[in-house]
Amino acid sequence: MSSVIDGFAVVLEPANLLYCLVGVVIGMLIGVLPGLGPAATIAILLPLTFGLEPVTAVIMLAGIFYGAQYGGTVTSVLLRLPGEASSVVTVFDGHALARQGRAGAALGIAAIGSFVGGTLSIVALTLVAPIVAGFALDFGPPEYTVLALLGIMLVSTISSGGRIRALTAAAVGLLLATVGRDDFTSAERFTFGNLSLADGIDFVPIAMGLFGLGEILYNLEERHRAVQAPTRVTNVWPSRADLRQSSGAIGRGSVIGFVLGILPGGGAVLSSMAAYALEKRRSKHPERFGRGAIEGVAAPETANNAAATSSFIPLLSLGIPANATMAVIFGALLIQGVTPGPQLVTEHPELFWGVVNSMYLGNVLLLIMSIPLLGVFVRILRVRAAVLAPITVLITLVGAYTVNNSVFDIGLVIGFGVLGYLMKKAGFDPGPMVLAFVLGTLLETSLRRSLLLFDDDLTGFLTRPISGTLAVAFLAVILLPLARTLLHRRHPSEPSVPAGGGTESSVPAGGADSSAPVGGADSSVPAGGADSSVPAGGADSSAPVGGADSSVPAGGGADSSVPAAGHAYPFDSAGGEAESSVSAAVRQDGSDSAVGASSGGGFGGRASRQRAAIGDPEAVDPAGTPSGAASDRVTESPRRDNKAEEAE
Repeated sequence: MSSVIDGFAVVLEPANLLYCLVGVVIGMLIGVLPGLGPAATIAILLPLTFGLEPVTAVIMLAGIFYGAQYGGTVTSVLLRLPGEASSVVTVFDGHALARQGRAGAALGIAAIGSFVGGTLSIVALTLVAPIVAGFALDFGPPEYTVLALLGIMLVSTISSGGRIRALTAAAVGLLLATVGRDDFTSAERFTFGNLSLADGIDFVPIAMGLFGLGEILYNLEERHRAVQAPTRVTNVWPSRADLRQSSGAIGRGSVIGFVLGILPGGGAVLSSMAAYALEKRRSKHPERFGRGAIEGVAAPETANNAAATSSFIPLLSLGIPANATMAVIFGALLIQGVTPGPQLVTEHPELFWGVVNSMYLGNVLLLIMSIPLLGVFVRILRVRAAVLAPITVLITLVGAYTVNNSVFDIGLVIGFGVLGYLMKKAGFDPGPMVLAFVLGTLLETSLRRSLLLFDDDLTGFLTRPISGTLAVAFLAVILLPLARTLLHRRHPSEPSVPAGGGTESSVPAGGADSSAPVGGADSSVPAGGADSSVPAGGADSSAPVGGADSSVPAGGGADSSVPAAGHAYPFDSAGGEAESSVSAAVRQDGSDSAVGASSGGGFGGRASRQRAAIGDPEAVDPAGTPSGAASDRVTESPRRDNKAEEAE
């Protein structure tokens, strides 16, 4: 208890109070801007933290992370444009409420849910993290070896780029971690005689290049579109009926967010989608969702803030980043000379409890400032990419130089920036690569020590209770998807993915050979479900599933490179918050959750593809043609008439 009180004393120091405020404000601003996520922002700002105390630096970086979760709510509600990946499901009911003149109530309940979910998650973090850290004190090299492998595999499993691409990126990250002198033999590896590589590749150029410069280059391909939104929102306090309807959703969202946030690869995106799906299933009137259900705003916003907080548990207690943003914060701690892990609680209690307790203050600041800053957020959206991008690039390159006063580091940033751009173009998520690079040294050192301990006998990992349990979990993550694929091949008539779902299904959702809607031969209900007004995009659909920019016909047939509804989440700018695949449970729940497979980036220019991907009836492509759901609804009635005539 004394350590907790000392942590509050650390937070209340003027410098820490100031940087906590700076962090949450920057986080909210970044959450509003589509294209720049918290991982990219933290990577770009890393050089600015070198002159700060470790606890002050981490307090600011943590504020950026959980502050960004709320920032995306503003554009989701007002503009139907998710600023953050975790806010995409908030669009469905948030914007519907805004069109009913209740934008204030939607933003108010989002702020309350975010505050409650974040606070409850911090309380659980305060109670659970020391217990986990105490348990982790029994970890040795075998346990850390398997834990690092499990973390990389879990993140790769649900990566937005697909399993094979994610594992390939992770392998490259592990290879980059071996550059430099061998810790055991002092032999140089992959240095090519370059003295600048003798000590290995620094984390900062990799993070700034992949997440910062690479993301900017990718986003510049998108055309910036003007944003028009109200700068004043009134009646932000929800009614008693709204609070009563949302209370259960807020409680359940807090639990879901906390649990999924702890898991490697879970994060805010998966948590928000799972919470939305649960509320829709539990509702006695699921048809309300997508039309302005207040619970559809409360549940995902509560869950994503709870997950953002609980993701610090594996980082601070075990030294294992749960997602790409946590990997960047992990690197920031290493730069400050602090090694995250079970010893952090005992060796640096002021840092551990200072960061944890700062989150209480940060959540209060978010609750107080979110609505008054609404006008500022909307004005920032009007900044053209031609102005914002060069400034960001300049900050990135100058920051890279200041790390070691080395021009070589600038070259590394540019090189990794180009690599990040090419990875995004090819559909690779950079998150697993950065996570593997961060864990690479720990994995190599622990593995070699374990092999010395077991006399090169790999079965020794199974002889210890903790490492054996983790090894079984690791094997399960590898084998279960393979078993599911084999079963699917034996029974091709029983697709393992819901209609319009992923790439594993051998039956396209309403594909070219399908003569009936996915809902069934006699069904008049489209694939999205009973509440859906958007068909699966089958052979009769006149609009591509990918949205305005998609040239791939709906149905995701054999020649299609894009699945019918996309199994991967396309909007995650950081690759993590890798954090980012579409929950199958959400896809099954209706068309509101069908996310297109085409990826859109940009500082506001990817609005049309995001809108089309979430089934926006008002979405238009750059040429002004209705896309996705709009075209389907326009042509749905004539198609039915034509089918009736053919049947006669």
